[in-house]
Amino acid sequence: MIRQNSSKLFILMILFMVFSCVTINIYFPAEKVQKVADEIAKEVRGEEVKEKPAPEPKSEKQGMLFNLRIADLFVPSVARAESATEVSNAVIRSIKEKMKRRFPQLVPYFNAGNIGEDNRGYLSLRNVSGLSVKQRARLNKLVKAENKDRQILYTEVAKALQIAPDQVSRVGKIFAKKWHETSKKGWWIQLDEGTWRKK
Repeated sequence: MIRQNSSKLFILMILFMVFSCVTINIYFPAEKVQKVADEIAKEVRGEEVKEKPAPEPKSEKQGMLFNLRIADLFVPSVARAESATEVSNAVIRSIKEKMKRRFPQLVPYFNAGNIGEDNRGYLSLRNVSGLSVKQRARLNKLVKAENKDRQILYTEVAKALQIAPDQVSRVGKIFAKKWHETSKKGWWIQLDEGTWRKK
């Protein structure tokens, strides 16, 4: 009887340990996305971005064993990745460069009120009545390319921060606020409730 109870207790303990290791991450790192969006929006729009201090060089005497932290043994890589302060990969860098090169071409259209920043993080056509057919075609091409790059950017930022793909629209909305903040006076922006106004 005692032996049977001991085996049941042992099995229950094993099951408890297995299930306690499974976690569901429902946390959305809005603060981290805001920080990334702020840095990227300022970089793309040519505003000054504070440089991060360079990490201190490690002693050459440190061996690989000493570089292991105790947390590395117990904390899953997902949790450690959330503590990363810089979000970048080859795709993000490439997209930022394309957006930086494209931005000066978009400025005249922002200034003329032809385009605006919507509340989802994308460009929207506003008033194209004064543009020639050639200018409209050029503007449509620019807006399409910009919005495609923004979609890729938001998806890549979400991946880098380990945000579920179904939450990419939330990333876009956070970026929308940063695009609004970096917009110049007189540019069109769409408020959260959907109305448009000039900044």
